[in-house]
Amino acid sequence: MNDTTTTRPELVRDLGLSHAGAVVVGTIIGSGIFLVPREMMQAVGSARVVYLAWVVGGLLSFFGALTYAELGAMKPQAGGEYVYVRDAYGPLAGFLYAWTWFLIAKPASIATVTTGLVRILATFPVFSFFSQPCVTHPFTINYGQLVAIGAAVLVSWLNYIGVRKAGEFQFLFTLLKVAIILGIVAVGFSYHGGTWANFATEFAGAKGGVAGFFAALVAALWAYDGWNDLTMVAGEIRNPQRNIPLSLIWGVATVGALYILVNAAVQYVLPAATVAVSERPASDAVALVLGRAGASLVSAGMAISMLVTLNGTIMSGARVPFAVARDGYFFQALAEVHPRFRTPSVAIVVQAVLAIVLLLLVNERGSFRQFFSLAIFAEWLFYMIAGSTVFVFRRREPQAQRPYRVLGYPVVPAVFIAVSAVLLYYTFTDNLRNSAAGTAAILAGIPVFYFFAQRKSVTPK
Repeated sequence: MNDTTTTRPELVRDLGLSHAGAVVVGTIIGSGIFLVPREMMQAVGSARVVYLAWVVGGLLSFFGALTYAELGAMKPQAGGEYVYVRDAYGPLAGFLYAWTWFLIAKPASIATVTTGLVRILATFPVFSFFSQPCVTHPFTINYGQLVAIGAAVLVSWLNYIGVRKAGEFQFLFTLLKVAIILGIVAVGFSYHGGTWANFATEFAGAKGGVAGFFAALVAALWAYDGWNDLTMVAGEIRNPQRNIPLSLIWGVATVGALYILVNAAVQYVLPAATVAVSERPASDAVALVLGRAGASLVSAGMAISMLVTLNGTIMSGARVPFAVARDGYFFQALAEVHPRFRTPSVAIVVQAVLAIVLLLLVNERGSFRQFFSLAIFAEWLFYMIAGSTVFVFRRREPQAQRPYRVLGYPVVPAVFIAVSAVLLYYTFTDNLRNSAAGTAAILAGIPVFYFFAQRKSVTPK
């Protein structure tokens, strides 16, 4: 009898603690802190309330990170949240999570980041042609959309050729991001015309009230979004029981501190009314101190660093369809690992194609808000569901090995879940069209699941 067997290639644990931390910090810090302050000020109209939204968003994200730290250390497998939801609530719930991430959340996140990148680049006179159409039939495509597509393809290729290469890219450029952030803070507080009185200024015409605050909170949470991505690549992290909790906790705490510092520096320079009408408040604040050349330098640095956010988003997103396909509930091609690069190559390619389709279908005007509204509803729905699994596992598997136990249990995860539910309500009512479309897309996954479940049941082992 021939004892030689052909085994399919597997993912490799090539990401160390520095890479894992960079996935958290580098994925979170992107366009959000530089693009959403305007939306936040228009929602609440008060510099102080904007600051409050940043703080609340940071605390909520930190509570989520603490919760996920226990789950990630307990179940360090590729797919992250998919694994938690599947094991806690069954394969249908897990599939709907994966279906939503694959179809909506990750393509929308990739499109949001690349659209933000184009917005930054378009501020340079040399790139002023981005808004001009390059194709008019059968539908209009402008040069900015092509640049966004090119960025998605480039970073997808980087992830295709190896997770270690993508991890090194993530680490090096995350250091650049942090340096840029600290530089902006230093410049802002050095402004001789700055004043703490700006924190008491207001912008007339804002939405205001509770609905306005939650609209600002949604924008802040989009800027914080990405802390959960680390769990999706858990199957490629060395010593995950230690490195996942450490990376999540210090990573989110670091980002929260940096965001609050940046917001304080910008508001120290600019009054509320100026922030509300500024496309790029941080760049405008630096321009007052260093002139337009300084602001352009910041914009260039942030455009480069936004590629790192894109890298982390693409890296993590591809592991979700890969994991569900490995379980037999999706197209088996998505479960393939490249024999040379040891990456989920097909999943990376398909994810890029979906993002490109989204970039082509939604025209550039107004798409930034549409993209993050579409993504944030689906993402926080499943953040809430995945976070709740910590209670299920504590009750069902009390003796299971838990290298890390969430600090403040059960209060911390309970607050995270409760606030997520309230946030979902306001997100849904504030943008009924996108939220209803997201809900319909999630429910559309039910017949798809049963199709694959039926096929799996008749497939020979």
